[in-house]
Amino acid sequence: MNWNIAEFTAAYGLSSQLPAGKHPEIAFAGRSNVGKSTLINKLFNRKNLARVSAVPGKTATINFYQCDTVTFVDLPGYGYAKTAKSELHRWRDLINGYLQSDRDLRAVLLLIDMRHPPTKDDLQMVDFLMDTEMPFAVVLTKADKLNRTQRTQRLEAFPKEIPQFEDMNVTVFSSMTGEGVQDLRRLIEEITVPVEMESEQET
Repeated sequence: MNWNIAEFTAAYGLSSQLPAGKHPEIAFAGRSNVGKSTLINKLFNRKNLARVSAVPGKTATINFYQCDTVTFVDLPGYGYAKTAKSELHRWRDLINGYLQSDRDLRAVLLLIDMRHPPTKDDLQMVDFLMDTEMPFAVVLTKADKLNRTQRTQRLEAFPKEIPQFEDMNVTVFSSMTGEGVQDLRRLIEEITVPVEMESEQET
């Protein structure tokens, strides 16, 4: 996969607007301000492909990006308390509408802020993904904001905070150092790029 040719293709604010999927998809989920846009930009070596905002809850649409034959989907951040209830309902309907539609969704990358225990919304999302048997991997973000001792403490705490955490595919991500980027690229390619295409790229 050529990670340098990604482009933004569309944004939708209502689940009824979502088009049918044409390619394998990878979705990014997580609470507001967890770093989804930052991760997307790092994966594709771009600064502003996905707009990064310092204001939590800014992404109110599902944003679609295309890279080769894979579609990447940035879901609205959940759990921002200052958002109006009507807006929260719209977001929830939008996220659920996407996740429950008939698409070639290969995996959800669930981003969780490494600095803190998972929120109630994080745990609800984990439960939803497990109950629906949807493939997913956990990405622990903001690793660069922890020192070595704090990082060790949080990694030791997560198995006690998230059920079956030790059985999950987990990647630690740092936007500052790029830690985790190559691991996530390999994971995505393994589940989206056909074997015959991989063979052609190697020859």
